[in-house]
Amino acid sequence: MSGLDRYSLILHLFSEARPVWSVTEMAEASGAPQSTAYRTVHELVRQGFLEPAADARYRLGAAFLEFDRLIRKTDPYLAAGTLLLNDVIAQARVPCLALLARLYTDRVMCVADCANAGAPVSSYERGRPMPLTRGATSKVVLAHLPARRLAKVLETEAPLADDMTLKAELRAIRKRGFCISRSEIDKDRVGIGAPIVVPEAGIVGSLSLVAFVKDLDEATERRLVLLTVSSASLLAESLLTTPQPTS
Repeated sequence: MSGLDRYSLILHLFSEARPVWSVTEMAEASGAPQSTAYRTVHELVRQGFLEPAADARYRLGAAFLEFDRLIRKTDPYLAAGTLLLNDVIAQARVPCLALLARLYTDRVMCVADCANAGAPVSSYERGRPMPLTRGATSKVVLAHLPARRLAKVLETEAPLADDMTLKAELRAIRKRGFCISRSEIDKDRVGIGAPIVVPEAGIVGSLSLVAFVKDLDEATERRLVLLTVSSASLLAESLLTTPQPTS
């Protein structure tokens, strides 16, 4: 196992449900020899990615905060998208949550959000990986993956019985340019998502709105679809004209 894989395996043990681990527990959970786990933890502590907690255990370290700040300051997708979300929410005129998400390995991750008064709570929290195969925020990303990568995701994530149905749904999403989902992620919520695909900037993501089912009649839903699609298109165009760092 490569060094990076060793570090990743240890770091991905940490979760909301289990925020602290001993070296012995890490070795057992990861299947690594205890000597390897000790060495890996020592290196992660030295670099600030882990830090000592009580009872000879460890928690995630402050290095992640340093990199989070750097991303917030330098990522053009995040910078442009965060400003746009404020405008989208102002124009929505119904209680809703606006989300900016992007492809993260074989999942989707929310990188920014903005809510108005009375907005619903969503499972798409910033920094929380979510499945590609459920919800409008994710499905518009899935629909725009290259064919080989899409096939790989469907092979591992989609139940065989639903495979053809999902493929047909993804073709329809790609053709019309948006996705609407109802209670797929959170009960009594409607998700409206539009893709943001900018290969030149290495970006495959989405802009979406989450609202309560009770607040959307047919006319309001159509208006929010237009708002979501036009805003996603505007963001994609702005990223095309944003100079990319070269050094």
